[in-house]
Amino acid sequence: MYAGFSSSTGEKVSSHYILGWSFSTDGEAPQLNHSRLPMAPISEKTSSPFRPSVIAIIASLCGVAAILFAVLFFRAAYMKRPRFEVLEDWELDCPHRFRYQDLHTATKGFINSEIIGVGGFGAVYRGRLPTNGNDVAVKKISTPNSSQGLRGFTAEIESLGRLRHKNLVNLQGWCKRNNDLLLRFNIVKGIAAGLLYLHEEWDKVVIHRDVKSSNVLIDAEMNGRLGDFGLARLYDHGTTSHTTKIVGTIGYLAPELTRTGHASTSSDVYAFGILLLEVACGRKPVETSDFILTDFVVESHQMGKILDAADPKLNSAFVIKEMEVVLGLGLLCSHPNPKTRPTMREVIRYLNWEDKLPVIDDLGSSDSLSRSNRFMGAVSIEMITSSIDAGR
Repeated sequence: MYAGFSSSTGEKVSSHYILGWSFSTDGEAPQLNHSRLPMAPISEKTSSPFRPSVIAIIASLCGVAAILFAVLFFRAAYMKRPRFEVLEDWELDCPHRFRYQDLHTATKGFINSEIIGVGGFGAVYRGRLPTNGNDVAVKKISTPNSSQGLRGFTAEIESLGRLRHKNLVNLQGWCKRNNDLLLRFNIVKGIAAGLLYLHEEWDKVVIHRDVKSSNVLIDAEMNGRLGDFGLARLYDHGTTSHTTKIVGTIGYLAPELTRTGHASTSSDVYAFGILLLEVACGRKPVETSDFILTDFVVESHQMGKILDAADPKLNSAFVIKEMEVVLGLGLLCSHPNPKTRPTMREVIRYLNWEDKLPVIDDLGSSDSLSRSNRFMGAVSIEMITSSIDAGR
């Protein structure tokens, strides 16, 4: 047989003590002398099985964990909400706003291998949207002067966002984050059609002010599209532009801009003429202080050998009629006298063979033109430096 002690507790924690015992295997067990039994220990006030120091450590760790959780929660909530809660007027009227992450993914993280052009405000990247698989060109504004870049960005959104034409780059959407872009005859015709739309066919007159080869994009079907509207200005038909700041790119600036700073559709036509010559000749508008593209073509024209100015890399593999009209029209559009230049509607008629290109016989000597162009370049560099912040 076995003898022992057992006890149990109810719903509450309790302590049980053996103060004495009497046992006998033969007969009655001796009586206990209660006076000699020890006193039961005083019950502890706390029912916790942990010591106070352990409890303090656990409480401290719980507090730190709670604080970290709160920080992570508010950070996550802040990252998910739009960065610009108060939208400006131009933002309310503009197309779809893309998530930065979508554009980052579309351009493979804005890697250099996806760059298709670089302008004054930043680089333009080739991209494919992850949402619908559409091919897009993503212009990323990156300039040391954030206010200057934002003004150009706003101007481009305001103008390009409302324009729709097959030969203009259509704005698919925009993204703003942390205050943080082979030309031949058919392509030239497409750019001319785009400029005609800007100058005459839209609700307002749009002066691009930065027509140049690096602002021309081509799609998969080799259609030319004019982009980069960061310097564009709008005004009503029947009025004149009040713009007096000289902005643009050296070599494409009309001579009258250096005298008045007054941009017009005619100054866009001048830049388009330089673009024509650049496309046909395969040379930059200003390569060195001794080479001005317009001088080079004028000299060839005056010698009766205008085809000698054609790009030698073509190896004469071009339609002579098309090359002659592109070179001749380039000289006419880039004429020093704004009144002699054609309108873009007339340009379209020349390129479509609807009108015959007029005889160009009043270009003057290449020396005089050279002096004019060099004066234009010297003045423009100085004036653009001083006015670029206010004009963009």
